[in-house]
Amino acid sequence: MAAPLHISISAEPVLSFAGFPITNSMLTSLIVSGLLIVFALWVRVTLKKTDRPTGVQNVAEMIIEALYNLVQSVTNNIEKTNLFFPFIATFFLFILVNNWVGLIPGVGTIGHYDAAGVFIPLLRAGTADINMTLALALISVTFIQIFGVKYLSIGYFSKFINFSNPLNFVVGILEIVSELSRIISFAFRLFGNIFAGEVLLAVMMYLTKIVGPMPFYGMEIFVGFIQALVFAMLSVVLFNIATIGHGAEHDAHH
Repeated sequence: MAAPLHISISAEPVLSFAGFPITNSMLTSLIVSGLLIVFALWVRVTLKKTDRPTGVQNVAEMIIEALYNLVQSVTNNIEKTNLFFPFIATFFLFILVNNWVGLIPGVGTIGHYDAAGVFIPLLRAGTADINMTLALALISVTFIQIFGVKYLSIGYFSKFINFSNPLNFVVGILEIVSELSRIISFAFRLFGNIFAGEVLLAVMMYLTKIVGPMPFYGMEIFVGFIQALVFAMLSVVLFNIATIGHGAEHDAHH
């Protein structure tokens, strides 16, 4: 008899370090971070000043140039582009690799059964864990406030706290709610899309074994890329909006 299909919305602990439990999503995220660091160091070591880069350098320069141009197209300002770019590139690459790692055979399917007979996968995509996407959302929204203060000083908070008249006070409350809602939007949009994709593949694999899930892998590769791009794009847009005066935000939104 085939083992029953088990889908867990929460990440399961697989290791422990100094009494601190490490979940399968955390383990995958650590591996992804290590791979990205190794890739960056490899590119740095093999970097050559040439008009015709080849191999790894060519791939790295293509990625960096595309992301840099994306940030530049939003800010239209070299100073802001250079400031925002490291954060946006990190968001995009970390999320993208995490999304795609979840599609590798063995991730989510290699593991062990616990005492209750429940299957515990050793690895699970970091972005399929709400804790990871919430952490990314908090980082993004925190830097929105940091960049706002950097460019507008204490005046940045006037859009949240304004007692000049009752209307501005109410608008400030709405701005606070809007800022908090961004955390939920960032976290659940990414988590929902990636987790739903993993559930779809798991169900198709359970019902039809190998052949059935194949068409969905292409779709999930595309979804993984789009979700990483959406997170990075929204972050840079909100970074930029935070750095301009409140009166100019309407034009910036357009």
